Amino acid sequence: MRILLVGKRPLIYGGKTRLCRFASSSSGFMEKYFGPESSIASPDFKNRWSMFVPAFATHVCLGSPYGWSAISGTINKELGFVAPASADWSLDMCTYPMSIMIAFGGIAAAVFGKWTMKVGTRKALFCGGSLLGTAFLLSGIGVAQHSLPLLYMGNLLAGIGYGCAYTPPIQALLEWFPDKKGTASGIVIAGFGSGALFFTPMMNHFIQTFSKLPTYLGNSVETVMESGKIFAKVGDELKEVVYATSADLAKLSFSGLSEGFYVVGSGSTGAAEGLMCMGLIYGLTVMGSSLIIRRPAPGYIPEGYDPSTAGGTSSDLNVHVNDLLKTPQFWLLFSSSTLLCTGGMGLMSVAKPMINDVFATSMPAIVTTSFASSYLMAMAAGNLGGRLGWAAISDKIGCRNTFNIFTLSSVPIFATLPFFINEVVTNPTSSIAPVYLGVFCAATVASISVMGGTFAVLPAYEAGLYGSKYVQAIHGRFLLAATTSTIVGPYLLLTLRKMAESSAIQELLEKVDPIKFAEHFGTNIAQSQTLIEAKTLTISKLMTIMPAGTVDPSPFIYNNTMYTMAGLVGTGAVLHFMVKPVEKKFFKKD
Repeated sequence: MRILLVGKRPLIYGGKTRLCRFASSSSGFMEKYFGPESSIASPDFKNRWSMFVPAFATHVCLGSPYGWSAISGTINKELGFVAPASADWSLDMCTYPMSIMIAFGGIAAAVFGKWTMKVGTRKALFCGGSLLGTAFLLSGIGVAQHSLPLLYMGNLLAGIGYGCAYTPPIQALLEWFPDKKGTASGIVIAGFGSGALFFTPMMNHFIQTFSKLPTYLGNSVETVMESGKIFAKVGDELKEVVYATSADLAKLSFSGLSEGFYVVGSGSTGAAEGLMCMGLIYGLTVMGSSLIIRRPAPGYIPEGYDPSTAGGTSSDLNVHVNDLLKTPQFWLLFSSSTLLCTGGMGLMSVAKPMINDVFATSMPAIVTTSFASSYLMAMAAGNLGGRLGWAAISDKIGCRNTFNIFTLSSVPIFATLPFFINEVVTNPTSSIAPVYLGVFCAATVASISVMGGTFAVLPAYEAGLYGSKYVQAIHGRFLLAATTSTIVGPYLLLTLRKMAESSAIQELLEKVDPIKFAEHFGTNIAQSQTLIEAKTLTISKLMTIMPAGTVDPSPFIYNNTMYTMAGLVGTGAVLHFMVKPVEKKFFKKD
């Protein structure tokens, strides 16, 4: 390129041609490696089973929100460490990131469904992976800076990444396995359901690695109360402290802690660093998978498969995604799926805190912090097993019959959970108590397997109703069911829990000795609401001064939630029975 100066204005010769060549070269590179055709397999590629590896790995990363309850109870005490400090986020605030990610994942899948089909599998996955990795880094910064907007923004961004990367692997596997649609979608989506199996132990490891214990002041410390907060003199200054009871310590996974006062903000849970590490792992995994996964060449038919005898809709007849919302089947199946998954989403959002709240006090020798982590992983295994098992079953008995099993079995599961809780709590030392505990755990795992099975069977159900050509975009619309259930489930559970907890505290306050209350909390009962708002007054702290024989209400704060979930699933069963085959007028020949 030559540059001549004429006055003060440069004249450039040859630059336009070279710029065009550079742009053309850059465009050619992007088209070759990230264009729609870049992920199409060559006609001689036969190993279709190998495509499960990148598809499954991608969905494992996208399924991280199912393990979020592993850290919701941890970041709930990011400042207090052993117990929530006044400035710590409430449990519901720490649980909503899961809802935000899955909710915006469903919205993004619906909004970007056509875009992912246009740009191709590789570019959609690469964009999704880069967003996912960046999002977890941002969430980690949010925890480190104690910024709730940053934490939520990170999970919102993760949801968009999840929405971009969720359906392309499913579409690819459905094209590779037209003879095993339920199994193909089930195995891929099983990766999503198993996200907690990887997220939980990895986050536990990072938390133990990066955590820093807070400053311990002892059990007998002179304190002062101000606006419901407790302060103690540390050196020459007054600093906010929290008091950890034995019940509080029983819920923690850290060793070297004793009952007593701890300085707020002097420790670190390690959750921030853990989220950042997970961001690097997830981002690199999904972006790497985008370079490996392939879609079959046009006209691909597996050996031994005859489309004309496969059943379902004709291979050249499909309902266009633009006509989807005109069919009553969409609204009925969408509603029943939402109601079916609401309970499971609620349970997954608080699995680890819930098992501690319900059983840790009654059976401390069994329900330890490691038991709670194992319980969360068991629920993740149920999610994984449900996606694999129910998908395979649906290939044998059909998607409709499988959904009928889901709806009819879930009602008694949720309705009987309070009974098992009561049997354990009222007589925890009996020989049958561990059996009831095991039944409770098995029942909740079964409910999670139904939720996982719902998401696994849905793509094949959609393909059977509408044809397989537009499943990628159609499933994006149905993912809004996950969006709805992930908002309604946790919100409903946490709202009912908060109402039950507030009611339980008020009942305890009516029974407590006012003199003991004033001695313990440094103020009279009339100031109890101020103490509650400052997180100084909790059920566990109140129970330490209650009269002998007072029943701890903590195990029963989830009962109303369980009955509500049973009613919602029952409604879903009625709606699903109304789903019929799609009318022929909606099908178009391609």
